[in-house]
Amino acid sequence: MCGRFVLRASPQNLQMLFELDEAPRTGPRYNIAPTQPVLAVRTNPHGGLREATYLNWGLIPFWAKDPKIGSRMINARSETAAEKPSFRAAYKYRRCIVPADGFFEWKKERGGKQPYLIGLESGEVFGIAGLWEHWERDGSAVESCTLLTTAANAFMEPLHHRMPVILDRQDYDEWLDPGVQKAGPLLHLMRPFGGAPMRAVAVSKLVNNARNDEPGCVEPAGA
Repeated sequence: MCGRFVLRASPQNLQMLFELDEAPRTGPRYNIAPTQPVLAVRTNPHGGLREATYLNWGLIPFWAKDPKIGSRMINARSETAAEKPSFRAAYKYRRCIVPADGFFEWKKERGGKQPYLIGLESGEVFGIAGLWEHWERDGSAVESCTLLTTAANAFMEPLHHRMPVILDRQDYDEWLDPGVQKAGPLLHLMRPFGGAPMRAVAVSKLVNNARNDEPGCVEPAGA
């Protein structure tokens, strides 16, 4: 799964990497947690242009009676998301990419669970495949998202059996294409990441508390 992640890239870097008309309004985030707003790249549902916007992390299905269901929908299994009632409409019509430059995973070790920050060895930003949804009831409207997961690659297996679906840059257009509304043509993107080398660094347990969002969360353990 993916329950916390990091985004420290500059707005200008994000604009270039995701081919945005404007640089997004964003600052360094060191411990992004479920139910919080997350930056996402999507095709504008009204204009067809690519845009960056903020979505609540935890997808609320459009048919839900209670928005609190979103707290249980932070991840969706890529193998079944196109068929699940909670995600299938979003999989067809409302796909997005969530930028990150690292995500956290916890490993059982002597003395308790040790958090690790996982990302590309280069430190570059990557895009996680996501789905978004618009929920509206009694005058209230919320746009929310979930992150897709897949089986771990060889690098991740010692830490966890699942990992986020990390898209290759050349696949961004295909994933965001509103003209693709069937799961079949997209399934080849739902693979364990096999691109650039990855790294995992044991970090401070400060990250364990979702209220902590500061540089110390990504400091190497024992530093």
